[in-house]
Amino acid sequence: MRIVVVNNFYPPRVGGSAHLSDALARGYAARGHEVLVVTAAYQDAPAEEWRDGVRVVRFPAFVLPESRLAVSFDISFATRPSLRRRLAALLDEFRPDVIHQHGQFMDLTWATGAYARRRDIPVLLSIHTRLENPAATYRHAFRFLDATLVAPRLRRSRPSLVVMDSYMDDYIKERYRGRYRDLVAIPVGVDPVWVRSGDAARGRELAGVGPDAPIILSVGHVIPVRDRLGLVEALPAVLARHPDARLVVVGRVYYDLFQKRAEELGVAHAVHSLGAVPKADIPHLLAAATVESHEQGLGLGTATLESMAAGTPVVAWGRIDNFPGIPMIDGDDIFMCDVGDVDGLAERLNLALDDPEATRLVGESARAIVDQHFALDRVTERHLEVLGDLVAHPAPQRTR
Repeated sequence: MRIVVVNNFYPPRVGGSAHLSDALARGYAARGHEVLVVTAAYQDAPAEEWRDGVRVVRFPAFVLPESRLAVSFDISFATRPSLRRRLAALLDEFRPDVIHQHGQFMDLTWATGAYARRRDIPVLLSIHTRLENPAATYRHAFRFLDATLVAPRLRRSRPSLVVMDSYMDDYIKERYRGRYRDLVAIPVGVDPVWVRSGDAARGRELAGVGPDAPIILSVGHVIPVRDRLGLVEALPAVLARHPDARLVVVGRVYYDLFQKRAEELGVAHAVHSLGAVPKADIPHLLAAATVESHEQGLGLGTATLESMAAGTPVVAWGRIDNFPGIPMIDGDDIFMCDVGDVDGLAERLNLALDDPEATRLVGESARAIVDQHFALDRVTERHLEVLGDLVAHPAPQRTR
């Protein structure tokens, strides 16, 4: 197949969707498919390059200033008068059989969706992020944007949508019902070999933590829906039993309220914020961690699965049925409590730190779950099955 992978976020930019779209693109190419990546310019990355058999084309872009409305991310957009013409020329030359998009609110998704509609090319869309915000003003604004910008475009292009977890399934059915061809359950994929390559001593050096102190690692950009406030508010109870414990936050800080809250609670000495780090450092930090915990939003994402793959026990709040059809048990495979339950989070962090041997067994069980259900090779093959089915059984031609 000739497959176009579309994502405004793509390496060298870091982030869950960037890494997954890159891994899938390389996986498609490694299996003999022709792959073209369409993305937005980022920093000094070349406008065009080949990476592991994948042609990557970066369109000129402007950066939306960081704001709560932008989910506190610096989002790159490629929209300009020449985009439609240049994109059509590129894709007409490539002659795609199918387009795999990432991100429902990105302009390259909208532009390639319009192209696919004009050329009757099937589309698979992976939705990585829910347009949600804990602040009421922004929550209403996101609902409005979903209804006026995203949903109408989905209705016109009618893509198949990838459902990655139970929260996303609920979100899609509430916001986009009737605007898609069908739903396909495919979990996030991770590379177990890579995350298991870390050195614990090197990880402690990177974290700035001594050899015996428990490390509560928290991986992922700090944004309003993953603000780390719950972790910081759980820290006093954790430090009362484990005074040497350290919370190590890894990821760019777009939203710094957790640091201010740590000062207020008198626990700032136990919080190490490393900022964004090279991807190659993540396995070392995971190897050094006693536990990983960062999901103060809803849902278990790539960082959680990479931690599980490394055998690092995860403490989270959310739904134990987060992954449809993949059962997990609190205390056996993961330490899980209800969303917003700070006392429950502190209790499970202490439980994990109290008994290192029992916690190690939780990590081993989580590792086995990833091998069975979330290994990148399995997830890549499942995506190719769906893409092949879309090509073999296209939807009826749409009226223009």
